[in-house]
Amino acid sequence: MKTTNQTTSNHDNFVKIVEVGPRDGLQNEKTPLTFEDRRNLILDLMKTGLKNIEVGSCVSAKWVPQMAESDQLYASLPHDEDIQFSLLTPNLKGFESALAVGCKEVAVFTAASESFTQKNINCSIEESFEKFADVLQLAQQHDIKVRGYVSCIVDCPYEGPIDPSKVAEVSAKLIDLGCYEVSLGETIGTATPDRVAKVWNACFERIEPQLLAGHFHNTYGMAIANIYQSLTQGIRIFDSSIAGLGGCPYAKGASGNVSTEDLFYLLSNMGYETGIDLDALMLASRNISQVLQRNNPSNYANAYWQKKCA
Repeated sequence: MKTTNQTTSNHDNFVKIVEVGPRDGLQNEKTPLTFEDRRNLILDLMKTGLKNIEVGSCVSAKWVPQMAESDQLYASLPHDEDIQFSLLTPNLKGFESALAVGCKEVAVFTAASESFTQKNINCSIEESFEKFADVLQLAQQHDIKVRGYVSCIVDCPYEGPIDPSKVAEVSAKLIDLGCYEVSLGETIGTATPDRVAKVWNACFERIEPQLLAGHFHNTYGMAIANIYQSLTQGIRIFDSSIAGLGGCPYAKGASGNVSTEDLFYLLSNMGYETGIDLDALMLASRNISQVLQRNNPSNYANAYWQKKCA
């Protein structure tokens, strides 16, 4: 039987973009940013029309220095009822920090690979569910939405190819436990559209498409191709990172998240609605690239500025 959620609906021509640059992007950037740098990035993103922004992660600054004081960062942001901010809360302590600052959406994560889960969070997949069971229970009590993340949906850096049925199994369990949406992460960027199609087909046997999101990395330049494949199969939610923030920790020197700019270019030119203001998006992209003193890996951003300066 498929897992459904009657409160979730997507207009077929509108694509929801979840901006993960301030969290998933910055946590893998080597250049340290100040609290104000991170806040200014989010303020820039708020002007773009993006409605879903992941602010940070409530984890120990000892282990992830770039995510220090993410709860305070959330608390410092101006309120905008049209924008949904979220925080990653991998455990009960993190959730309590998010709850204390009035966060209304949190995220939990696991993987479809036993090896990756052990290496990443020191437990099995089943134990990962046990770790955030209290988070999901408390979230329901406080009327807080919970988004789930599943890593390694195609390949694992430790054990190779992942069975699509395992991805479907883990994703369905997250929905059953109370996640309103599950983002499937192609963590190391090795996938091609044919393999992505198999993952979605396996998931659709158990979960309605509108409950699933695609999270693609661009390590081998396949992110946009994989997103296109996902669109053809009915996926209408995608994660992306402004200026392609983030690297791939399992492929030295490789790019990480698909850039929001390239995703916008694909979607807008295919006739999908995103609600994004292009000029504001490009300004946010340029500003954070300058702060980090790095080249922007986005093909569209580079073409945009070349044309603008011509």
